[in-house]
Amino acid sequence: MLFSPTGWSECLREWEDLEKNHQQIQDTHRLYKQKLEEVTKLQDSCSSAIARQRKRLKELTVSLKECKENHSTPKLSPEDMDAIADIKDSMKDRTNAFSEMEAFLPKKNGLYLTLVLGNVNVTLLNKQSKFAYKDEYEKFKLILTVILFVFSFTCRFLFSYRALDALFNFLLVWYYCTLTIRESILISNGSRIKGWWVFHHYVSTFLSGVMLTWPEGALYQMFRNQFLTYCLYQIGFVQFLQYYYQSGCLYRLRALGERHTMDLTVEGFQSWMWRGLTFLLPFLFFGHFWQLYNSITLFKMFQLPECKEWQVVMCGCSYMVLFMGNFLTTLGVVYQKYMNNQDKPKSL
Repeated sequence: MLFSPTGWSECLREWEDLEKNHQQIQDTHRLYKQKLEEVTKLQDSCSSAIARQRKRLKELTVSLKECKENHSTPKLSPEDMDAIADIKDSMKDRTNAFSEMEAFLPKKNGLYLTLVLGNVNVTLLNKQSKFAYKDEYEKFKLILTVILFVFSFTCRFLFSYRALDALFNFLLVWYYCTLTIRESILISNGSRIKGWWVFHHYVSTFLSGVMLTWPEGALYQMFRNQFLTYCLYQIGFVQFLQYYYQSGCLYRLRALGERHTMDLTVEGFQSWMWRGLTFLLPFLFFGHFWQLYNSITLFKMFQLPECKEWQVVMCGCSYMVLFMGNFLTTLGVVYQKYMNNQDKPKSL
């Protein structure tokens, strides 16, 4: 409980104590700003040193290649070849070490973050902040997955109002837009989600935006139930399964030191999921082919004489892109893992 002075003398003593505390706060804040300037100088110095090292390593790589290919110089001995191989391995390790360092240094935002946020520094400077932001991202996905599942169930089986459908599609647009921004920030802080699983959310954002603008009509009602049932399965059921099992598998692999601490759950299948998560493949492939079915349905609707909405063909193209990207990426991981298993020696 705070002290509440009653008499004048007590009030005077309280004010004098506050004056002393205020002076201490000013001194502490002055020291904080001084240290902050020192940290900024150290960040600039470290970033410049890494850039110079990268440039020199690149030049050294070219020189080593020329030494191996230039026949006018004396022939290199086996010891020299081994030394070159060791240098190349060390250069790869150093490149990875630089990437780890840069995860804690300010960097320029990519094009997407620059358009959305400007040149704001989004680099988190300690591991605790990075882990907290990553965990908050995972919780955000889980909470929104549950909300979207309930929303799609309500639209599919309880109420059939275009305004409610528009609210659901607006929620999808906001959800995927937020995911793209958060993932870009996480990538700037060392998360290794990349490739198709990043582009996948941009396509989903576009698709949800087109569905939001699709006007009420016979063609919309023709596709509505199929779309909402797909959302129930893909965004609700499959995405919840993926989050639940991927998060548990990532926790075990991080504890064993086999995965990066900033790795995230994704809406698909990756190579590290073979350990205990292969049962997800049938559900994933079924969802991929459902996207193909949605695309074919929309292309057939576009050929109808009464079709006047541009949203039909745009949604069809979006579903086709999602199917091809998801299916080929998942199939590529399965094929790569199969080939790796074929290369392993068979034990007795």
